[in-house]
Amino acid sequence: MECVNTEADHARPQPRPKQIRRWRKYLADEIAEAKLYEQLAKRKTGQERQILLGLAAAERRHQAHWQDLLGDKAENLPSPSAHRVMLGWLARIFGSVFVLALAQRAESESPYESDQDATRRMAADEEVHEEVVRALAARGRQKLSGGLRAAVFGANDGLVSNFALIMGMGGTGVGATVVLLTGIAGLLAGALSMAAGEFISVRSQRELLDATRPTQATIRAAPDLDFDHNELVLVYRARGLSTEDAEHRALERLGMFDCDCRPERSYKPEDEVDEHRAVGSAWTAAGSSFCFFGVGALIPVLPYLFGAVGWWAVGLSTAMVSIALLCTGAIVGLLSGASPLKRALRQLAIGIGAAAITYLLGTLLGVGVA
Repeated sequence: MECVNTEADHARPQPRPKQIRRWRKYLADEIAEAKLYEQLAKRKTGQERQILLGLAAAERRHQAHWQDLLGDKAENLPSPSAHRVMLGWLARIFGSVFVLALAQRAESESPYESDQDATRRMAADEEVHEEVVRALAARGRQKLSGGLRAAVFGANDGLVSNFALIMGMGGTGVGATVVLLTGIAGLLAGALSMAAGEFISVRSQRELLDATRPTQATIRAAPDLDFDHNELVLVYRARGLSTEDAEHRALERLGMFDCDCRPERSYKPEDEVDEHRAVGSAWTAAGSSFCFFGVGALIPVLPYLFGAVGWWAVGLSTAMVSIALLCTGAIVGLLSGASPLKRALRQLAIGIGAAAITYLLGTLLGVGVA
C-alpha cells in the first residue's frame, strides 16, 4: 500500500511574532513610498511624471508581496517610519528637489538586501530605484544650481566670517559698541565682496563657455569645401569625435547622404547640453550672494544691535549662529543627497571652530596691546 504524506509538502511555516511585526512595518513603509511618488507625479508632466508613476507601481508590487505573507494580519498597520512621514509631508508642501534628495537616501538604506523574507528581485528594485531617484534629484539640483548655490553658501560664509570677526574683536576686550560697528562693517564689506566675486565668477564662466562653444562656421563653409580634401573632418576630430564619426558628420554637412550612413553617428540637437543653464545668471548669483551673505552676517550682530553686552552677548550670538549653521548644513546635505545631520554637525563644528580660534587670537592681541 502506498504511503500518503498527510502534511503539505509546500506548507508555509508559521511566521514568528517578530517577523510579523517586521513585515507589517515594511508594508506600511511601502504604502507610504508609493503615495509619495504618486504625490510627486501630480506636480510633474511628461517623462518625469511617467518615471515617478513607474516607481509608485514598483512599490505597489512590493506591497503585494508583504500582503501575501501577512494574509489577514495586513490590516490596521502601524504608522510608517518617521522618515517616510516627513517625506510625505514635504511632498505636499514643498517642491520635489529636497524630497527626492531625501528619498534617494531612503532607497539606499533599504533592508531588503539582507532580509531573507524579501525576494532578490525586490532588493534589486530598491537598488535601481536609488539610481532613478538620484537622476531625478540631479535634474532639480541643476535647475537650482545658480542662485540657490550662491544663496546657501553666501549665507554660510556670512555666518562664519562675521561671527569669527566679532569673536575676534570681543577677545581683544574692546567695548560692545566697537564690536557692533565692526560687525556692521564686516557685513557690508563681505556682502559687497561676495556679490562682486560671484558676478565676476559666473560671468567669466559664461564667457569661457561662449569661447569654447562650436560656431556655425562648418555650415557656412560647407558648400565651398573641396570634397577630396575635406577640412570638416579635422574640425570634428578636434571637437573630440573619432575618425569614423568625424568623416560621417562631415559627409552629412556636405550633403553626401548616399554614403553608408550610421544613424547613431548623426548630429542630433538634443545631444547638446545647455551649460549656461547649469552655470546660471551672473546677476542672479550676485544678488543672491549679496542678500544671503548679509542675512547670514547679520545674525551674529543681532545681540549687540539690541544692546546685549559681555558674555551675555557672546552666548546669544553663539546660540543663534549655531542654529543657523545647523540649518545651512542640513540644506547642503539635502541638496547633495548626503546625510543632513552629518552635514549640519560638520558645518557647526567648522563655524564654531573658526570663531574659537579668532577669539583666542583676539585675546592674545588684546593682552599684547595692554
